[in-house]
Amino acid sequence: MDLDTPAIVAAVLPHGEHGAVVRFLTESDGLVAGYVPGGRSRALRPALQPGNGVAVRLRGRAASQLASAAVELVRARTVLATGRVSAAALDWLCALTATALSEATPSPRLYVALDGLLDAMTFAEDASQWLPGVVRYELLLLAELGFGLDLTACVATGATTDLAFVSPKSSQAVSRGAGSPYATKLLPLPAFLLGNHPASAADLADGLRTTGWFLERDVLIGRAASLIPARQRFVGMA
Repeated sequence: MDLDTPAIVAAVLPHGEHGAVVRFLTESDGLVAGYVPGGRSRALRPALQPGNGVAVRLRGRAASQLASAAVELVRARTVLATGRVSAAALDWLCALTATALSEATPSPRLYVALDGLLDAMTFAEDASQWLPGVVRYELLLLAELGFGLDLTACVATGATTDLAFVSPKSSQAVSRGAGSPYATKLLPLPAFLLGNHPASAADLADGLRTTGWFLERDVLIGRAASLIPARQRFVGMA
């Protein structure tokens, strides 16, 4: 590996006495891992916080060996760890990204979306300004992993208006008229996921319920099931 690129710190694991194995989300190469010598030192620890934007240089002699990484802090987002809601969201977003994605699989849309969302979280005056973005990021991640929802038209009638539900079986939208008799068996589809609409607290709860259902069915399985408590903590504070 020979890579110089902007990246987002997704996960940091102690390694040896002073080093750290770090997973970075990059725009061009997706999720990549590297060993940072001295990564637990006082000098580097502030840079290697999940969510931070960094410039990373990865060098590896063989594909079977963990690359060595040199890191320079570009955008500090440690302020997010000081708020209850933002800290829970940061933990969840970074853990989901680091665990759900396959390494070295480019996903530029996810990188751009996460980078923008973390910036919004850093500079927003109120969590309500960025919480809908978490739901949209979860939807995008589902799509990037091949589990995307089709919210363009009603699966039953083909209607493209008054979409109000999502079918758990087909992962497709359902119109209010077609879905109302079966509402208890369907998932909610809040309007903010269909366009530039404001999201109320109830809308946000509905969005998180729907993305959470699909995440737990399709993504948070096997070893990734260990992330469910992190999402539950975030949802409980959102």
